[in-house]
Order: sequence, then structure tokens, then C-alpha cells
Amino acid sequence: MYSDDWHLKDLANSLYISNSEVSESLQRSVYANLIDLEKRNVHRGNLLDFLIHGVKYVFPAQAGILTRGVPTAHSHPFMESFISSEQAYVWPSSSGSVLGQAIEPFYANQVKAIAEDEELYRLLALLDVIRVGKLREKTIAEKELKELLTHVKSY
Repeated sequence: MYSDDWHLKDLANSLYISNSEVSESLQRSVYANLIDLEKRNVHRGNLLDFLIHGVKYVFPAQAGILTRGVPTAHSHPFMESFISSEQAYVWPSSSGSVLGQAIEPFYANQVKAIAEDEELYRLLALLDVIRVGKLREKTIAEKELKELLTHVKSY
């Protein structure tokens, strides 16, 4: 996904957020013991614990109005191989092709960022499963998050 020699500005550009937002997030992550002081190594166990147990409290979500958007949660193509549902969840977007219940994205330009990064898209959709999913869906998402984090590279 990113080269070994990553820069804050490159991360900010790829996520469509400001340099200061990335910098502040990294500082909070150090403070929360999710990454090391050098901001190069992820504390995988702590991060996984936060993603599985904390995200739903820090970024609560409820299914909203019916709108057009980009599939998320159990409606993401990866999750559709495990879960069959007539009701779709989407991040509202005029570029979206699916009609479903709106789930508020984590940040304003998230849909732009995931359009260029399938791995980010999958990760954020899995986190939406944690936020709004049922027990079976959450179990699948937790297993997949654990698997994804085993491959996180430290720099």
C-alpha cells in the first residue's frame, strides 16, 4: 500500500485529510499506546482491542435514511460472501450505485479515499460491521481484522 519511506503529507493526500489531522491522529495514537513514540511501529494487540471494542463507542453509528451510496458494513463485496441481506448499508455519495440505509462515514472525504484504495475500503467497511452489525457479522469482521493486522508492516 505505502512505501517503506512514507511521509505525513503522502498519507494525508491519500486519505484526503489535512497534514495537521494526520499529525494530531498520530499524537493521539502515541498517547493511547496504539503506536510507538517514533510513530513507526503499531502495537497490534492494542490496536485490535481498540478496533473491536472501542470504535463503536468513539464513532457510534445507526442506520439512517434510504439513500444512494457506496456499500459498507455487510453490504461490502467481501462481506456479501458471508452474509445475505436484502437491506444494504451505504456511505452516502452521489457517485454510489447502491440504494441503502445511510451509515455516517468516519470522515468527510472517506468515499474519495476508498475509491483509490481497496484495502482501506475493506478495512473501513469491516469497522462499520463492528459499529452496526449483528453478532454473526461482527464475529466475521473481528476474524478478518485480526488477519489484516497480522500483515501490518512496521517501519
